[in-house]
Amino acid sequence: MMQEQFQIPIIFDLGATFVFGITGALAALRRGYDIIGLFALAFASGVGGGLLRDGLFLQQGPPALTTDGRYLVAILAAGLVGLLFLRWVDRFTKMIALVDALGLGAYAVVGVQKSIIAGLSVPAAVLVGVINAVGGGLLRDLLVRDEPLLLKPGQFYALAALGGCLLFVFLTVNIGMPAPRAGLITIACTFIVRVLSITFNWRTKSLYRPETPEEEQKR
Repeated sequence: MMQEQFQIPIIFDLGATFVFGITGALAALRRGYDIIGLFALAFASGVGGGLLRDGLFLQQGPPALTTDGRYLVAILAAGLVGLLFLRWVDRFTKMIALVDALGLGAYAVVGVQKSIIAGLSVPAAVLVGVINAVGGGLLRDLLVRDEPLLLKPGQFYALAALGGCLLFVFLTVNIGMPAPRAGLITIACTFIVRVLSITFNWRTKSLYRPETPEEEQKR
């Protein structure tokens, strides 16, 4: 059991929820959704990872968003900003990517920590940590019936989250480092890996390329 716990500052938590919510709102607007679709995708993108963590895996009481109304306010604000300032929001994609990179490590740490405290095994805690970090985007893609970006070759995202979860477990469980310090180190390392993957376009590769009709005929 961890003697100390890593805590995300509430300002950052609400800010990240707001930014993630904007990505969902933009996805809805680009597909021509109505107001319900816009706020539904903002909600899924903003708090989807936490909902999956608390509702599906930990099941330890109501999620934080139902006990602290500020999360819902952040989601509503994200939807309104996306709706009213669509053209201007698109100009801040780099800033959104940086906040997303910070949130990736932070929510990976929180997911792992909550899971270990709840008594889950280390492998299960790592799984929940990854889902906590990337679950919002996964839910968003499923709701719009897109093939989830998480499952396709692309820049290091889920891999960065997985690496962060493993690093946090190593630092806290194997080395015994206090969780607050381990959390900050993990967030910094995950952030660096994610930013480098964007900057240099580090990408995963497909394990198998299906043959084209022309190649099948030649075979």
